[in-house]
Amino acid sequence: MAFKNLSLLTICLSLVLSSLSPISIASNNKRDVVPPETLCKSTVYPSYCKTLLANQNGTIFDYGRISVRKSLSQSRKFLNLVNSFLQDRSSFSLPTTRALEDCQFLAQQNFEYLSNALDNVGKASDDLPTTEAEDQQTMLSAALTNQETCLEGLQTTASDERVKSELLSSLSDDTKLHSVSLDLFIKGWVPEKKISTSWQPNGRHLGFRNGRLPLRMSNRVRAIYDSARGHGRKLLQDSSDSVLVNDIVVVSQDGSGNFTTINDAIAAAPNNSASSDGYFLIFVTGGVYQEYVSIAKNKKYLMMVGDGINQTIITGDHNVVDNFTTFNSATFGEQIKYTHIF
Repeated sequence: MAFKNLSLLTICLSLVLSSLSPISIASNNKRDVVPPETLCKSTVYPSYCKTLLANQNGTIFDYGRISVRKSLSQSRKFLNLVNSFLQDRSSFSLPTTRALEDCQFLAQQNFEYLSNALDNVGKASDDLPTTEAEDQQTMLSAALTNQETCLEGLQTTASDERVKSELLSSLSDDTKLHSVSLDLFIKGWVPEKKISTSWQPNGRHLGFRNGRLPLRMSNRVRAIYDSARGHGRKLLQDSSDSVLVNDIVVVSQDGSGNFTTINDAIAAAPNNSASSDGYFLIFVTGGVYQEYVSIAKNKKYLMMVGDGINQTIITGDHNVVDNFTTFNSATFGEQIKYTHIF
């Protein structure tokens, strides 16, 4: 199974970037005015950071806002550049056009992520609540992942050289900028205390116990879940610190479930659900599902559970040889956070 744009990847990337920053700023010193040189030497790209913040004088919050604002501006310019190429798509090969369409989609996501980040840092001059800080950190990390995905698509296709030269140059500079923005955000707004790994009311953290996930659900939902999993594989249920499941549907190729395809089950999930509602669980019984699964960003708080390793398999045959980009050969894609696949 291939994945694109998953939160796990973006969280891992943000952790890698933050681990490269040896200098920590205590919460009670974050409002102190510091020279850019002092702050920039602990970022991933010190020289670029110093150029970005040259002739500035402020706090970590001031510098962070400057960087995120610049990232947003550059994301808009990059999107406009991609759009300008696509207006003349008839002059490009099919692989180039598909790579540009991927970059367009990813650039639109980045503009949304960075707009959201700027709204948040513009209001806060102190640590954000832990879960909110993690959300924003994930979005800024996702912007970097999207840049890399766009870059990969352009490099692995026989793209028109004019497209490559203009877009690759912009991608290189923008990646440095977004990296600095992420680094400064972590230093300014992410609390220093360790983030909890147990499940919280907003649904971001799922707490496994001995390799199993405790779920809380009604008797009706529990009966469907246990029946779908088969005899001897009962639900681990705990009244405290367990994950709330509000509803369930079953996907089965033999027609014994609610749906025969995963995409149909996702379409049936509620739109823009709230964390207090709990998860919408999709149980996928054993079988080989030849489909390309895409989870739209308005499908929030989904949980997808399969029948086990080598039992539930999602596969497809898109590949670069047939003029599909790596991004669009993924059999499983999500545009949102708060989706969990097991």
